[in-house]
Amino acid sequence: MLNNAKCTKKKRCWLTTSTMVFLMGTSLSSSFPTQAQLVNNQNTNQNNRIPIVNQASYQYSDGTGRIFRGFSQVLNTERGLIDPLGRILGCGGELLPDYTGFSVGVYETNPSDPTGTELGRLVDLTRTELPDIPNNGVPGGRLPNAENLNPYFLQNNPADPNLRGTYNFLLDPSKGQTQPGKTYILVVNPPANSIYQQRRIRIRIGESTGGETGIGNAQNRILRYVATSLDGQPIRLTGETEFTGTVVAVADAELQGLDLLTFEFATNLCQPNQVQIIKSGDRATAEPGDTAIYRLSLRNLVEVGLNNVFAIDTLPLGFRLQPETVRGEINGKEVEVSTEVNGQNVIFRTNAILPPRSVLNIVYGTRITPDAMRGSGVNSAVVNAQRVDNNFRTQDGPATHKLQLRPGMISDCGTIIGRVFVDKNFDGEQQENEPGIPNAVIYLNNGNRVTTDPNGLFSVANVLPGNHTGVLDLSSLPGYTLAPNRRFKERNSQSRLVRIAPGGTARMNFAVTPSFLEDVKK
Repeated sequence: MLNNAKCTKKKRCWLTTSTMVFLMGTSLSSSFPTQAQLVNNQNTNQNNRIPIVNQASYQYSDGTGRIFRGFSQVLNTERGLIDPLGRILGCGGELLPDYTGFSVGVYETNPSDPTGTELGRLVDLTRTELPDIPNNGVPGGRLPNAENLNPYFLQNNPADPNLRGTYNFLLDPSKGQTQPGKTYILVVNPPANSIYQQRRIRIRIGESTGGETGIGNAQNRILRYVATSLDGQPIRLTGETEFTGTVVAVADAELQGLDLLTFEFATNLCQPNQVQIIKSGDRATAEPGDTAIYRLSLRNLVEVGLNNVFAIDTLPLGFRLQPETVRGEINGKEVEVSTEVNGQNVIFRTNAILPPRSVLNIVYGTRITPDAMRGSGVNSAVVNAQRVDNNFRTQDGPATHKLQLRPGMISDCGTIIGRVFVDKNFDGEQQENEPGIPNAVIYLNNGNRVTTDPNGLFSVANVLPGNHTGVLDLSSLPGYTLAPNRRFKERNSQSRLVRIAPGGTARMNFAVTPSFLEDVKK
């Protein structure tokens, strides 16, 4: 049974009447226990050192109608209860070697920002003291943030080693700080020149439910909240960047020595660059027919191993992977690297664990085809990996490499050749007894036109690669019309579509027949 303390008229009854304390904490790597903990700390607020007597009764039946009753042993302790604390830990859940310069602050959101992601002013927290001086109107505080400072600078070597790297804040419901819809941004600031970056977590208070607890004058409320990572990094060890939680608020929690309001979520303080990718090649220029050798260097920048390592390399147009050339090695030892080709993307995977501060080198060759002349010669690669300690994903990239392309012996431009002839047997092909038609005009898709020579032949040089269209101008052929094609229906058209490969040649023929034949048929 928990006894309630009395308040004098001069002393503010901050926790027993109109005010509740709100404790908010995060663990930046692993969950910190949310149950109240038994401690024997001389610096603990004396208001929390309240005797607790606990005994359970039981009753059951054996199925024959006989009822058995009994009582458990009595639990009697006078050790105080302290509230769970937020704690800043490393990416793998370890204590940081030095907390000098680390601070944590609670901010309002910027009222002019509809997204609720920009910082406003610091939350005006009610000042506390520890130890509590009676009758001075200042409520008792809680370690480690005994004065409820905002921001709070972490202690590198606190009096209690269990408080190393911890922080806490008490919010005052009398100021409306725990109303539904209230939104805060928790900001963790590392010291200057740190390998870590600032972390921001948005906390939005939801609706509360609950009623009388039956213990003294306390009222338990179930309060919902949503925690969202604003920097894209996980806030739980399972990798979530957002989750919904519930907490229990007790009206006179400090006097009863119970938890008041604790956010149960964990975040990680991870260095931003955990893996690095560097892409290099064996040459600066190349031409169709050459083989270019590339190297991907994947470097582990953290103190734990990386597994599930894979890199995605997007090859330029006209570059073809030579699978037999792929090799991988770590610290001079060959490792197996599998490849998967999906269009221009090549995925390199290895099952080997990349040790701390080590480099995985992947070397492979590509064959350069004439299609490369239509591309940029730039390829890019990204790397993805997973930490072995907490399974968090990490990535880097893109890393790019540009290869200057030269036409060499194969020109980028192509040639269109064709003819206009009299098709006597309507097969679409010119035979010896089928003469060419001179001075026939063909219009190209770029607006240019070309005229056939005395043999009905024409050609267009230096045509850019790609699709091109030619249309026969029948007005330039008095007395002729299109000849029907008995083999290819698509050639029964006044236009032709051809595709030019870099340095390639395409044929564009038009078959005609004297127009009087149509009059005879009619």
